[in-house]
Amino acid sequence: MAGALGLSDAQARALLRRLFDAAVRRAQPQALLPAWLPAPPRGRTVVVGAGKASAAMAAALQAHWPADRPLHGLVVTRYGHTPPGAAGGRIEIVEAAHPVPDEAGWHAAQRMLALVQGLTADDLVIALMSGGGSALLPLAQPGVTLADVQAIARALLRSGATIDEMNGVRKHLSAIQGGRLAAACAPAKVVTLAISDVPGDDPAVIASGPTVPDPTTCADALAVARRYGVALPPAAEQGLASGAWETPKPGDARLRGHEVHVIATPRASLQAAAEAARAAGLAAHVLADDLEGESRVVGQLHAALARSVARHGTPWVAPCVLLSGGETTVTVRGAGGRGGRATEFLLGAALALRGEPGVWALAADTDGIDGSEDNAGAFVAPDTLARAQALGLSARAHLDGHDAYTFFARLGDLLVTGPTYTNVNDFRALLVSPAR
Repeated sequence: MAGALGLSDAQARALLRRLFDAAVRRAQPQALLPAWLPAPPRGRTVVVGAGKASAAMAAALQAHWPADRPLHGLVVTRYGHTPPGAAGGRIEIVEAAHPVPDEAGWHAAQRMLALVQGLTADDLVIALMSGGGSALLPLAQPGVTLADVQAIARALLRSGATIDEMNGVRKHLSAIQGGRLAAACAPAKVVTLAISDVPGDDPAVIASGPTVPDPTTCADALAVARRYGVALPPAAEQGLASGAWETPKPGDARLRGHEVHVIATPRASLQAAAEAARAAGLAAHVLADDLEGESRVVGQLHAALARSVARHGTPWVAPCVLLSGGETTVTVRGAGGRGGRATEFLLGAALALRGEPGVWALAADTDGIDGSEDNAGAFVAPDTLARAQALGLSARAHLDGHDAYTFFARLGDLLVTGPTYTNVNDFRALLVSPAR
């Protein structure tokens, strides 16, 4: 039994899964997007977009756009992230690779730029942006090849750089991001509808801000690359060092009058999970929606807090649920195994919990994919380490080898949801009952 909660292990896991589902449901485009749609213009309406939620956003837009008003466009999403029935409408949906880009994304970005050429002040561009868009629109500046972009992406992903830092580099190497797509739309008005997957919900960071002015500089991007030892091709070194590849900045006349609306955020989804917990009779505490740092360290800190609640009733009284979001990082040392931010967080937490009775945890990516694996995340239970030991698994060795996926797969504790068609970043929930 789950301490004072009176729940079995299966019931505790089911409760955590309900909280995750509530968070994802709060960020679904079909429920949110219609209220943010602008009025049709006198001229044409062109839709562009990129991200793991962009296909679902396009489907919601098509379903609510007047049938007798012109509408066409192109969005690019991750492979497998097109909702059933979404394809074949007035907005074309292309799938491409994430997190390391491929030719499909490169060509989609070229086509997107061509699509917005020749617009007038009577036309309207609706941009549908969500997390993942940076990799899905990899078209680079002259002299930088797709192979270069792929190598830089892999290096950044392994470096431990924050999402702001990574996207600052991407924007300045890009031919479409960092406000460049919006500049290409001039003189048409651009209305950007974004689903946030970044700490702080900055639209300039979401999908590397293709339609949003960029406050960062070439010098910033070059400094990030050097700080993390990311090798750049000669053309990129020269373009950044000279400032020739500077992005459109706030106040740029080509972006004047544009609108940007963030329609879904990590905090709103965490609040939905908190509401679901309270409806189940539990106190719920949202720690933060913008946590960053090494995944394993953030996991250790969550574990310490849960142990304090369970053993000492501070800073909150158990039973309760602790919730957090944000985007942690994994600095890969050596070859690395399988796993993403969520499972590495959980393995760090499991080691720090040391089998603490009455504490369960779930961590998952709200897009349904933890890194590049087939799972959204995983569960930790009070007996996780004991079951692992019985199977001859070393939690420490798997953590040091960045192989958390294999660890939780062997235990049967992976959370597999498939694509959710939205993305509001990491979701973490710890269920705590009082220590006996």
